This record gives sequence, structure tokens and C-alpha cells, in this order.
Amino acid sequence: MINLEVNEKQLEKAIERAREKNIILPTFEQMKNPELIPAKIKEKLKDIGLWDVNSYNLFRISWKNEPKKDGGLYDGVNYIEFPSELTGVDARIFAVVGKWFPTGAHKVGATYGCLAPQLVTGQFDPTSSHAVWPSTGNYCRGGAYNSQLLACDSIAILPEGMSKERFDWLQKVAGEVIPTPGTESNVKEIFDKVWELRETRDNITVFNQFEEFGNHLWHYEVTGSAMEEVIRDEMRDNDNYFGFFATSGSAGTLGAGDHLKDQFPQSKIAVGEALQCPTILSNGFGAHRIEGIGDKHIPWIHNVKNTDMAIAIDDERTMSLLRLFNETAGREYLIEQGVSEDFVEKLELLGISGIANLVGAIKMAKFYELDQNQMLMTVLTDSLELYTSRLEEMREERGEYTREDAIKDYHRYLRGINTEYTLEMGLEERRRVHNLKYYTWIEQQGRDSEELNAQWYDYDNYWGGIHSQAEEIDKLIEEFNHKTGLLEEL
Repeated sequence: MINLEVNEKQLEKAIERAREKNIILPTFEQMKNPELIPAKIKEKLKDIGLWDVNSYNLFRISWKNEPKKDGGLYDGVNYIEFPSELTGVDARIFAVVGKWFPTGAHKVGATYGCLAPQLVTGQFDPTSSHAVWPSTGNYCRGGAYNSQLLACDSIAILPEGMSKERFDWLQKVAGEVIPTPGTESNVKEIFDKVWELRETRDNITVFNQFEEFGNHLWHYEVTGSAMEEVIRDEMRDNDNYFGFFATSGSAGTLGAGDHLKDQFPQSKIAVGEALQCPTILSNGFGAHRIEGIGDKHIPWIHNVKNTDMAIAIDDERTMSLLRLFNETAGREYLIEQGVSEDFVEKLELLGISGIANLVGAIKMAKFYELDQNQMLMTVLTDSLELYTSRLEEMREERGEYTREDAIKDYHRYLRGINTEYTLEMGLEERRRVHNLKYYTWIEQQGRDSEELNAQWYDYDNYWGGIHSQAEEIDKLIEEFNHKTGLLEEL
């Protein structure tokens, strides 16, 4: 369960800081349904850019933002359906689009889901404590951004091998940026740095995305609800929602799959990882280039017992498709192959992990031999906007992208997607993966083995209890806003 015990003394400080900095907090319900946001806040947003460091942008933590950089309000869920001319499968594959969040990535929502409960209970004191955001990329960006909006100091921790765009932006927003050795696979090095900070600094609060259930709950409530809307809006008379695919970084986004399985009990959840680091598939390890995935461990918040399938994705496939989808020669060849020019323009909505999610969904469709009436859902966590430096690096390393390159990449890496490196997970396979949590979380991070067992053996009470807390958190947020008096003064 998320700890919602109130520290009255620190809560008063948080309320005073919010009053001083004009901070009003959105509820989970408002993030799901922006029509509930007060009209006066919407009026303020008309003059605020999507990435502006302005506390009113907390109300843009939603999948329903208008797709525009400045002054946008709300519309329906941002999503796309991938045409079969691109995917090569009959199944209908949909993805919600993360580009139109503040910071350009959906992790800003996950960080709010972690920070807000501690803020409105007084467990986190924004006047004296530094918020520490350990991450493999976008999470610490979202955490630093939300820290700015909430007027508290932040420390971003991420591997030194992440994209240049991440570091350039963090230098402007985070109070402190700490690079750790390695790339996405080097999660332990991030954890080690967190322990070092705990031992050497006072007044820090760690929001570890891999173990904070606010991450899971935000995706269960907000992302899952957005996906459910898409499914119900798009479902035709003979259609059937089959399942959800997402690569596992912190495993937070997999919480959306839990929501969908609650609504569609026969549906499946598939989790993806890099073939170069197949921890779930075969207890493997290694480095890879699919930014946004953290591995060589199983996140504490991964509901493994509810996961039906594991799929490994070759990082060379993902990086080659990044070029095919975004280089001029690649786009021209896709149009020749029957992909509409309008849809080709939308391919910039896919960041590196978004491409991996598309590949995983195609592999899932092929594994289960899905037809044109079967629907799959996935997520585009961010967009090309955060990876243009990777394209430049590949141009320098591999040369100009030619039509011949496009032909090879199209047939090998897009049409060549197959069902290799997939594992349908029965009870014992799920138990094996679940038990891997022991080595990271019990031995290294000091969690409790009784809680580990509760995740598995007291399944309904454990996970259902977490899912039931959204309403209680919303009440605490409403009380917090009432005590600041800011809503009444608008």
C-alpha cells in the first residue's frame, strides 16, 4: 500500500509553500477527465506553453492535451492506429501518444503519481528536502520538471550514456544532475548512487520509480483509463480487445495493462525487454541501446503474476527502424510500399522505446495469429524530439541513409519481424521471474520478504488495495487545495 499517514507539522509547511508559490494540485480524476478542471485554470492555460515551467501546467498531466506547443487545452485521448501497410499484420494495433505531455514524455505523470501523495500527507517537506529522482532517462526529467512546478529542489540521477537531449534539458531544470556509469542496463549503479546520497547528505527524499507504487497507480488509473477509452471508441461490432504490450523500464506503464485486464478479463499482458539484456526471458544480462528501458533486475512494482508473455527485441532492429522511419530515403520507401504520406508524417511520434513497443506488438500479433478483428494496445512514451542526436550519431557512424539502406531495413527489420525470442508465461515461469525480485530488493535494497510473498500469495488484497487508493489520494489533494485557499481566490 502507498503510505498515506499524515505528518501534520510538515504538511503545514507544504501548504504554506503552495500558497506562496500559487500551486494548485490536480486530482487523478481531473487527469483522467479534464472536463472537471475549473474553467478559470483552463483560462490561465491559454497563455502558457506546454513545456513552460509554470505550476498551472500540472493540469496538463493528461493524455488528453490538445496536440500543440502553446496555449492548448484539451481534446480526446492522443492516439494513433498503425496501418497494416506498415505493420504487416491484420491485427489492429493502437498506441497512446506521449509527445503532448509537458517535457514531451509521459513520465511526468508517473513522477506526479509518486510525489503528490507524499506532498499532501506532509511526508515530503518541499521547503527543506531535496527530491531525488533515480532514473534511466525520462523519469528524472519528469521529476525535475514537477519539482520546479512545486517549488522544491531536485537531484536527477541517470546513466551517463543517455541521449544528449536529456542532459541538455536537465541542466536547465534540475537543481543537480548526477551521471552514473553505463547506459540503460546499469540500474544498480543508479541505486548505489542513491545509497551514497543517503549516507552522505541530509534532507533528501528519494522517489525511486522502480519501487514507488504511485508510479504504478498513476498508470493504472490515468493511462489505463485513456487506453480503455480508445478501445471502446474504436471497437467495431465484431472486434475484440486482445491484449496490451509494453517494454519494461520501471514497469510503471504495465499498470495500465492491469487496468485493461480488470475491464477485459480475457485479455493478455505482454512485457518487452532488449534481446541484448533478456532478464525476464532467460535471466540474462548485458548492455543495449533501447533508451527508456532499465533492466538486469525486476522492478518491485511489476505485477509479475498478471503478466502473460515476455518478448525480447533486438536493439539493432529498433535503431535501424529509427532511421527508416525518420530519414528522407526511408520515408519515401515506406510511401512506395503503400504507407500513406499522412501516416508517414506521424512516425516522428515514436521515440526509441515507442519503436520497440511497436515491434513487440507486431511480434505479439504474429505469435497469436491475430486477425483484423483483434485489437492490441501499446504506448509511445515519448517522440523523436528527444532522440535527434541519435540520428546524427548514426549518420556520422554509418554514413548517409540511402534508398538501398531503406530497402534492406524495411525487409529485414520491419517485414522480417518474427516470433523468435518470445515466451508465453505459465504460472511457474511467472513465479521464476517474480522470485528474481529477491536479489535486488531484499538483499540489496532492504525490502521485506514478507511483502514480496504478499505480492504473490495475497494477490487480490495487495494489488487491489493499491488500486483502491486513488480515491483516497484525490480526497487528500482536494483537502490540500482547500487549505491553501487558492482555488477559491481564482
